[in-house]
Amino acid sequence: MEQRLSLVTLGVRNLPKARAFYESLGWRASSASCDHVCFFQTGCMAVALYPTEALLGDSGKAGAVPVPGGITLGLNVPLRDDVDRELAAVLTHGATLLHPAIDTPWGGRTAYFSDPDGHPWEITWAPMFPLGAAGELLLP
Repeated sequence: MEQRLSLVTLGVRNLPKARAFYESLGWRASSASCDHVCFFQTGCMAVALYPTEALLGDSGKAGAVPVPGGITLGLNVPLRDDVDRELAAVLTHGATLLHPAIDTPWGGRTAYFSDPDGHPWEITWAPMFPLGAAGELLLP
């Protein structure tokens, strides 16, 4: 299997509300979006919003209780001060603060929030991991 991630699909309770949240952050929905799913191009990959029950059914887990956690989505930013700026912006659009911005023992800065469906996000400045022209994380 190729070492690549192309798409992250988030199960959401209310697709119009979830879409409105991400669009309020400045994300632009793809023309491939419709009433049943919403796609956002995010650099070299994409994020999809899809109703939780449909996602469970498609994955063979119909009727299962969705369990949040076990994954954190990440946004790496190019400058230390961008962590605080991005966190302030998402909080004004309805995100929930999980952990305020702090300087880390490894020399970076990080903060956590969740979207309206409880998906945890980390905003990080990691000076040892530069970002490419499309915002992609460049690992050494």
